[in-house]
Amino acid sequence: MKIPKFADLILFENDDLIVVNKPPFISSLDEREGGEINMLRLAKNYSDDAQICHRLDKETSGALIIAKNPEAYRSVSMQFERRQVKKVYHAVIDGTHVFENLFIDLPILNVGKSSVTISRQDGKRAETWFNSLKYYKHYTLVECRPVTGRMHQIRIHLATQRASIAGDEMYKGQPVFLSKLKRKYHLGKEQEELPIMKRFALHAYEVSFKLFNGEEITIHAPYPKDFETLLKLLDKFDA
Repeated sequence: MKIPKFADLILFENDDLIVVNKPPFISSLDEREGGEINMLRLAKNYSDDAQICHRLDKETSGALIIAKNPEAYRSVSMQFERRQVKKVYHAVIDGTHVFENLFIDLPILNVGKSSVTISRQDGKRAETWFNSLKYYKHYTLVECRPVTGRMHQIRIHLATQRASIAGDEMYKGQPVFLSKLKRKYHLGKEQEELPIMKRFALHAYEVSFKLFNGEEITIHAPYPKDFETLLKLLDKFDA
């Protein structure tokens, strides 16, 4: 994988904060000791005191807030704690689903090894709003607005609606193959068909929060190439 230049990822920057468009397949923080490149390391090479203000799953792309100094980190962390940071994600989900301000309020329990489950007894409160943006024959583009920030929250909340994110095999989402969309699709002999996206189709599309001076800003993160390609192919073959 080609390591991106950090400066090329920046969507917004001032003296205190940076918002980047995180590429897929790069962890937000150090996962294990040692080698893997991650957003924190890239950010620290750019700005010595950089700290990541929240996490995105490794496969999730999109808007990630990074503080350049401890005061800015504290300010954004407090906004997260008070649920004042507004986040909007876009996901492509299996099946056609009409979500009109669907509110999911199902507690999530972290069961270790990066996996979670819904538990009304022991789970922590988790709330997400869902709205369908665009319908295809076999898929739906959905807007997801998490109120809380639990691990895998959007992914498992969608799975409870039998609307798993395309390619999210952990939560029963199926990868999207061109052969499923395109009639008379032929693979050459000995060729193995690869999914259109090599990850689950989830992108942190927008984030809104307050700067130090109290001004509220909203930053949009454009779709990465793989997400854009998936939507183009759905427009062409599955509309």
